[in-house]
Amino acid sequence: MTTHRQTRTVADRELIAEARRLLDAGFRLGLVAAHDDGDRLRVVYLFLAGRPDRRIELSVTTSADQPQVPSLAGLSFPAGRFEREMADLFGIAPLGHPRPYRLVRHAHWPQDWYPMRRDAGPPPPFTSTARYPFKTVEGPGVYEIPVGPIHAGLIEPGHFRFSVVGESVLRLKIRLWFLHRGVERAFQGRPVGDATTLAEHISGDTSAGHALAHSLAVEDALGVAVPDEAQRLRALLVELERMYNHVGDLGALANDVSLGLANAHALQVRERLLRINRSVTGHRLLRGAIRPGGVHLRELPDPDELRRIGDDVAEIAALTLGNSVVYERFARTAVLPGADARVLGTLGYVARASGVSTDARLDHPVTALPVTEAGDDGGDVLARYIVRRDEVAASVELACHLTETHGGPTDIAVSLPEKGRAADGVGIVEGWRGTIVHRVEIDADGTLTRAKIVDPSWFNWPALPVAMTDTIVPDFPLANKSFNQSYAGNDL
Repeated sequence: MTTHRQTRTVADRELIAEARRLLDAGFRLGLVAAHDDGDRLRVVYLFLAGRPDRRIELSVTTSADQPQVPSLAGLSFPAGRFEREMADLFGIAPLGHPRPYRLVRHAHWPQDWYPMRRDAGPPPPFTSTARYPFKTVEGPGVYEIPVGPIHAGLIEPGHFRFSVVGESVLRLKIRLWFLHRGVERAFQGRPVGDATTLAEHISGDTSAGHALAHSLAVEDALGVAVPDEAQRLRALLVELERMYNHVGDLGALANDVSLGLANAHALQVRERLLRINRSVTGHRLLRGAIRPGGVHLRELPDPDELRRIGDDVAEIAALTLGNSVVYERFARTAVLPGADARVLGTLGYVARASGVSTDARLDHPVTALPVTEAGDDGGDVLARYIVRRDEVAASVELACHLTETHGGPTDIAVSLPEKGRAADGVGIVEGWRGTIVHRVEIDADGTLTRAKIVDPSWFNWPALPVAMTDTIVPDFPLANKSFNQSYAGNDL
């Protein structure tokens, strides 16, 4: 399918009015990318709307000496976070932002060093700093519980600070970006055909999703048309990725309320899916199969085995939800109301479990797929479990359809032009957590000059504290797992 973007440059004074017009028309802010063009800095705002697929970019330039843009935080919650990210990494001040304090660069980072600027140079030494000004919740019986950033489990660092009365959570503050890795800077200077491996490692459990989003962005920039057969094989890999991750989460959620039997069965099914991944691509996490211009599969999965897996997952879910203790722990726990889910811009199963319809396979398709939409409006742990369960069943049927209707080769490659003109492109994929967006810029020599990456976790992390309001502290592990956001995908 052919996608089209409208791109236009607007003046500072026009930005807010143009953004308001698009948001009022049903668009969402999918990405904000800052660029260092030397004597000027440029900010690109990508607005997205689906069914039909619509993509509009607004571009604003500002002086490199005193870079600033009008803040859109009053119109869009995600915009305010993108702006704070730009301020930290590029030094672009968002004028009128209600809370312009640091987001990515914690206070010990040097004040006037912006790592994404061309002249940033090596990082100066970190400096000592005062304690982070956490908001203090006061009142009779209120106390704080700090958790992290170092955790007992094998997860990346994040700090969670609970203000509680008894066991009830009044407020939760989450701090991330303890391991800002400079991933976007690492894309710069790479040949267009030599950055897929880096994309696969953005968030390890979403290798296929990020590899595909990157490949689509490169192909969009270069004007490369990939055959529909290749797009369908790519879609198959993303569905395999969705299945093994959702199955693991279904088991982990049961395990968090001590139903270890369901978790054991889910882990067994997840292992079967990982072995299918290895047979299909040579890698258990589906790496090395998707690249700009093509796709390479060693073999197709066995549809009968996929359907047996679907039946087993349905049985595991029935066992889990049929347990009255488990059901009561899931129901009405960590509720994210639909109105809050919309304002925060949530994506994926988090949004769909709160009644928000969003799916890039339908909103921004690259090939026609018979997608069965899963959804719920409960907004609680139970709803997020049910949506995952239903998505596994839908993914099984979609994967079987893609396998059984494929009649051509499983190794498809289209040559990329070595040189051409400077260009930019966007890739949008419905990863297992939600919509992934990549935007790349390429120079005339076929070298990447900028890559902006937005994992769905960027949008979904702020929803967890909202859902935790009035939830008890012992239910935090369960609530957190029901969201299951990526630290790595957020802390780029």
